[in-house]
Amino acid sequence: MTVRRNVTPRASAALVLTTLLTASLLTSCSGESGNDSRSAASSASATPHGYVEGAQEAAEQQSRLLLNDPVGGDSRVLDLVTGKVHKTARVEGAVRLGTDGRFGYLHASGGTHVLDSGAWMVDHGDHVHYYSAAVRDVGELPAGRQAQVRSDVVVTAVTDEDGQTVLYDRRKLERGKIVSSGTPAGVHTGAVVPYEEHLLAFVEEGGSTKLVVLDRKGKRVASPDVECEEPRGDAVTRRGVVLGCADGALLVRAQDGAFTADRIPYGEDVPTKERAVSFRQRPGSDTLTAPAGDEAVWVLDVSKRTWTRVDTGPVVAANTAGEGSALLVLETDGSLHGYDIATGKRTARTKPLLTGEGWGGTDGRNPVIEVDRSRAYVNDPEGKKVFEIDYNDDLRVARSFGLDIEPVLMAETGR
Repeated sequence: MTVRRNVTPRASAALVLTTLLTASLLTSCSGESGNDSRSAASSASATPHGYVEGAQEAAEQQSRLLLNDPVGGDSRVLDLVTGKVHKTARVEGAVRLGTDGRFGYLHASGGTHVLDSGAWMVDHGDHVHYYSAAVRDVGELPAGRQAQVRSDVVVTAVTDEDGQTVLYDRRKLERGKIVSSGTPAGVHTGAVVPYEEHLLAFVEEGGSTKLVVLDRKGKRVASPDVECEEPRGDAVTRRGVVLGCADGALLVRAQDGAFTADRIPYGEDVPTKERAVSFRQRPGSDTLTAPAGDEAVWVLDVSKRTWTRVDTGPVVAANTAGEGSALLVLETDGSLHGYDIATGKRTARTKPLLTGEGWGGTDGRNPVIEVDRSRAYVNDPEGKKVFEIDYNDDLRVARSFGLDIEPVLMAETGR
């Protein structure tokens, strides 16, 4: 099997720059003030820059795919660098698989199973560290199929279907332990999202849904003067957190210690069934996608504060790498289609990738499109395959992975 080399010419240049920046940033990243060069050098030699106990650091992204068959309960982790497949604990009846970039969360009726994929990245803004470690089953969170899990590097917030939120120590999760760090008071509407050492949440007050900012212990510290009708969907970007509302979205940012919330309205009346209620993106990207009903896709450009509706035909899944890349749409014909976002014209199409028929339902178990910096991945459950797509080369199928399970649920980590 061909080993993935996930470095394009542009990525190679970026890697060189990253290496240079890393060398120059040893002091700042290791927490030293830089006033005593001998102290900084001693610290760097004792603990190498970026060192993480139990993990290996790599120069390239260490992507892995988490896969699950809800009927049989079999789960796998596919290492996209080596092509190796790892078996993990069986989880039957899962209805969703989420990820925070490292951990997978398999939501079933009896609870949420936490799986450490052993692949992650640490983004310092001006340079990035990529890590790999052993795959590990962490355990169960006492929150079922409707739970919403959101994380940053410090805290994991789990909100159940009744709006109750429990916070977990993320660093303990990294050590294989599930330890609660607090329970914010009150009932929250939608997911509680960790952001900039705080928590963003919606609460019902005075007959409306309002945004509030909580500290790490769940105490309210700010209440931006903004409402959001029927909040659904959220995404973290480099420009802030996007929160979906009935009339569009809110962009929440932290500036000079204060939190602001800017509206990004659709600019038109959008029927309920055509609203954006779940976002997909390349992690960190400022370009988000969401189904706009059954036969179109919304593209939200956060940097320009604009929504674009692309009429595509029957949609199974959508995603994009952003930054001028094509909109990727998996349609009910089983093929992956590429669209120019600005013009709405189709620019590329694969042969049918999906085996069987009936995709495009509302049971939440449709195939998905995962996107990283150079490849996209599409799961074919009935065909027991995952396809790797080079979206910069007319949607060329670069590799396909045969599996011993039906990969109904899929999520990518290490990005």
